[in-house]
Amino acid sequence: MNSHLPIDHCGERLWLLADKAIYWPARRTLLLADVHIGKAASYRALHQPVPRGTTRATLDRLDRLLAAHDCQQVIILGDFLHARAAHAPATLARLMAWRMRWPQVKLVLVRGNHDRHAGDPPAQLGIEVRDEPLLLAPFALQHEPKAHPQHPVLAGHVHPVFVLRGRARQRLRLPCFLIDEQVSLLPAFGEFTGGWVVAPAAGTRVYAVGGEQVWALAE
Repeated sequence: MNSHLPIDHCGERLWLLADKAIYWPARRTLLLADVHIGKAASYRALHQPVPRGTTRATLDRLDRLLAAHDCQQVIILGDFLHARAAHAPATLARLMAWRMRWPQVKLVLVRGNHDRHAGDPPAQLGIEVRDEPLLLAPFALQHEPKAHPQHPVLAGHVHPVFVLRGRARQRLRLPCFLIDEQVSLLPAFGEFTGGWVVAPAAGTRVYAVGGEQVWALAE
């Protein structure tokens, strides 16, 4: 099963993971975007019926990735916390329990728009918080998908999905990676995030995620 797909991008080998993250072997680094911890709790606070257990499911997937790969650090490309409701005691307790399982892993958050509204994670989580861009050669790591004047960008924010169309009006929406020489996009990592249908520009490589696999759709 193709749970990851190695690609070459800007002189670096990157692994596109079926769990909607990137592993960068040379840096022993896991990259993910748009985790949105506490989003379901935020909706329930507004008396809207939404799934339960999404924070647990998201952290369980992160556990599996850290167990499977030699990771020195995890860099989150924005929107770790969804809103101030993510600071609820039950949510923070779950995050602390997760952090205690991986105390040796460096965690870095590049602030996104939701992080600015939610506030920085509590200091006891041991997360280094940075404004964008975070430069880690050769890339500029950002939340916003805006071109950088000197570096190719890896970003989040958009929650990209690609629509596969079949006969009889069949449509299948799949999270995807968009790999471009200027600005590349990661899919949203969180369990309860939704997605935005993208129309890739000419020359942009598209890699879909589905059925615990990653595969190239277009180049």
